[in-house]
Amino acid sequence: MQSTFSPQLACLCALTLSFTVSPAWLQTLPKKTGTSKNSKSPGCCEELKKLKVQVANLSSILEEMSKKQDDVLGQAVTQVTALEGSIKLMDARLNDMEGKYSEMNSQLGLVQLQAAQMVTQTSTDAVYDCSSLYQRNYRSSGVYYLPPDEFLGSPELQIYCDMETDGGGWTVIQRRKIGLISFSQSWKQYKEGFGSPQGDFWLGNEHIHRLSRRPSTLRVELEDWDGNRVFAQYSRFAVGNELSSYRLFLANFSGSVPRDSMRYHNNTAFSTMDKDNDKCVDHCAQLRKGGYWYNCCTDSNLNGVYYRKDEHNKSTDGITWYGWYGKIYSLKRVEMKIRPTDFKAERDPNRVN
Repeated sequence: MQSTFSPQLACLCALTLSFTVSPAWLQTLPKKTGTSKNSKSPGCCEELKKLKVQVANLSSILEEMSKKQDDVLGQAVTQVTALEGSIKLMDARLNDMEGKYSEMNSQLGLVQLQAAQMVTQTSTDAVYDCSSLYQRNYRSSGVYYLPPDEFLGSPELQIYCDMETDGGGWTVIQRRKIGLISFSQSWKQYKEGFGSPQGDFWLGNEHIHRLSRRPSTLRVELEDWDGNRVFAQYSRFAVGNELSSYRLFLANFSGSVPRDSMRYHNNTAFSTMDKDNDKCVDHCAQLRKGGYWYNCCTDSNLNGVYYRKDEHNKSTDGITWYGWYGKIYSLKRVEMKIRPTDFKAERDPNRVN
């Protein structure tokens, strides 16, 4: 049989056999040179350690700051709670003091009223308002001078007396009929009074307070631009002193006007352009351009801007009585007057002049 092995195959087999029998050649092969992966490991470990230390320090600092922040917040909460308690205590004390002050003020007013009545009853010369003049047989309406009263601390006062309306004896405290005087005045002006008793004027809050310490009746007379006249009357009327901001008190409405537009202003303090005492966010005295017992703001505005006939229905800051013509009709004439509630008119007086 003829052999099928080629010379190349025979050579390959011989080479393989020699590798198997003698592998020593492997030991003579050159080794691979170069750096290993861990040749720089010591330096990397040091950097890593430093980073770990820094992270630990930062964590400690953050933890300490967080604790301090919690402590500060806790202290702030404690202080706020303490302040709230102090405020509540101060409010309670203030309310108590206000109550005591109001009671003392009422007692003082009563003592002053009793003193005034005693002086009036014991002195035939006592003249303190138009009703006193009426009782002394002065029966003509017009301007009079009240003498100063040292006991009551009242100065000489020029007043206008209405001796005719509903029996007379009325002391006029306000009038609007001409429009030559601005009623957008300061607190001081409204306190002392301004204008002329023969024309437009405000008697003065201090004088109105003094006159109304006796039980008094208020009469408000209104006239529109067509000559129609109505009135509102309150059998109880008083104005507090300056410490109360000349607070208004009135009750027992009657009269010919369709609706009471003064009740909304009851128990409100007086406000002026430079002293905002109203119950509203807005400054009503500046908006309505007058001094008045503004609530928030008005149902009447008897001291507003005087508008003429051709411009009397264009603005809400005029002389208004909402219960008659609403808020944009400015009246032609207004007069406010007071007299003692116990006043009695004589039917057949003997006139002096």
